[in-house]
Amino acid sequence: MKRILVVEDEQHLAEGLRFNLEQEGYEVEVVDNGESALELLVGERRVPFDIVVLDVMLPGKNGFEVVAQMRLAGQYVPTLILTARGHSQDVLTGFESGADDYLTKPFELEILIARIRGILRRGEWLRRDVPKNEAPPELADSFTFGDKTVYFDLLELRVGEQIFPLTLMEMNVLRYLISRAGKPVSRGEMLEEVWGLREDTDTRALDNFIVRLRKYIEDDPGKPRHLLAVRGVGYRFIAFPQKQTE
Repeated sequence: MKRILVVEDEQHLAEGLRFNLEQEGYEVEVVDNGESALELLVGERRVPFDIVVLDVMLPGKNGFEVVAQMRLAGQYVPTLILTARGHSQDVLTGFESGADDYLTKPFELEILIARIRGILRRGEWLRRDVPKNEAPPELADSFTFGDKTVYFDLLELRVGEQIFPLTLMEMNVLRYLISRAGKPVSRGEMLEEVWGLREDTDTRALDNFIVRLRKYIEDDPGKPRHLLAVRGVGYRFIAFPQKQTE
């Protein structure tokens, strides 16, 4: 039975979510503030969950702060933000904080359940117990360049013996760039295809994601060789950069 943590301070909505999700066969725990959520997710009372459904407007720490602290603490449980704040910048703030999906209120219950099922399918890969020196299964959808391998299904990047877990959105950005390797990709195209936003949305979210990905991928993030900026356009992924000559 999959376990869901619902973080929602509107009691009638929280109980409605509990009832309907339990009818779908999930085990549900409900808390009404960010501090209680963090205690269960990263604190001394840590409890394993398969997914978190997280409101933004909470007493004390808001949902963006909660998911950001989860990720900083190394807690990568899939997280769906559920909120009435549906402006483009709010959506991007949620993804930048480390959320895996974002659904605005009011919402249809069937859509929420479909989103949860989709996230849980991807989350199955995150809970496996694979020793660091053991290769992932051959069926994993992957891409190798140099000593680095991206396992799309596993939401992780392996560099030698190091394993870097990525959020779903970090992986979506990386996968999109890899799928267009060698070609310049505009910021507008990324906003439309990865986030589903208007290409003229004013945000630096993509640049922030690139900065994070460079920390994982580049030997020297200050001198990138794989994730390159294209002046006036956006970015380009180069799998096998030419060796620099002396």
